[in-house]
Amino acid sequence: MRKISMDSLSALFEAISGTMPLFLPVDGKEGASYKKWEPGTEYSKALNTNKSAKDFFFPQVENMMAFKTEGKNIEVLDLKEDVGPFAIFGVRACDLASFSILDRVFLSDPVDSFYKARRDNAVIISVACSRPQETCFCSAFSIDAAAPGGDVECVMADGMVYLEAKTEKGEAFLKNLEAVTEASDERAAEAEQAKIRERIEKLPLANLSTDAFGGGKTMEYFNNPLWDELSANCLGCGTCTFVCPTCQCYDIKDYNTGKGVQRFRCWDSCMYSDFTKMAHGNIRNSQKERFRQRFMHKLVYFPENNEGIFGCVGCGRCLAKCPISMNIVKVMKTLGGADNA
Repeated sequence: MRKISMDSLSALFEAISGTMPLFLPVDGKEGASYKKWEPGTEYSKALNTNKSAKDFFFPQVENMMAFKTEGKNIEVLDLKEDVGPFAIFGVRACDLASFSILDRVFLSDPVDSFYKARRDNAVIISVACSRPQETCFCSAFSIDAAAPGGDVECVMADGMVYLEAKTEKGEAFLKNLEAVTEASDERAAEAEQAKIRERIEKLPLANLSTDAFGGGKTMEYFNNPLWDELSANCLGCGTCTFVCPTCQCYDIKDYNTGKGVQRFRCWDSCMYSDFTKMAHGNIRNSQKERFRQRFMHKLVYFPENNEGIFGCVGCGRCLAKCPISMNIVKVMKTLGGADNA
């Protein structure tokens, strides 16, 4: 384990950026977001960024290819960017857990080469959540906010940052930082982690349970009349899906630039009325059906097909951002009955 003082974080960031591009949470007018580090950039003290770190691997918009036509001849242009090593500092346990969920989608055959190139080249430096918020419920999904993992795991305590390598990539990464860090034992970090776990146990959603959900529950919940009540005020705005670190729906579109056709991929939302729209129409014509799809996928369909792993990591962004205050916690509490009373 290595350590460095909080006052020397800029030296740490400078050392990292000397070997590869470094991205970290930075405060802005509307909250924290990931920015590329440059001298003078200050690391945000916010618990979470507005949008999750999945943007690094599954961008909101990305160009895929282009076509140029001349008569009957079509030229295909590969627009895939060359991805080199880069580092992401400040990833929380919830977002880190979301990467393994996205991996199951994008790294399964056929492998998404755009996603894989970014995952292979990233060094992820996580940070334990010393100040978890009332909207946090990652513990419901067995995520330990005190020990987030990643390639390098950081714990901040008593004015110091303790860094521990968790992978071979992380070990090589820390080796290059020995000039700006010093060796340390684990005692201070472990003491802080114990305090974090105590704080999490006192959060309002600490007792939220997933026991009522999981694979094999489709017939139990699909026709539940409570969906009418739960979805009644849903605006279908898609905010919950766009701030969610695990949502992976996308659309592929072609755009005529006037000089050819450009194909790009962009995030989509199961909350939108044109989602799954086909020539004959839409298979989900009501907002209730679209609302149900989102939460059934997170709580039933995904664990059904992924060894019981849920499609939510309890980051709390949907609690904070939904304009009508409807979110997965209310769904779990309403449908879960006695398990979430």
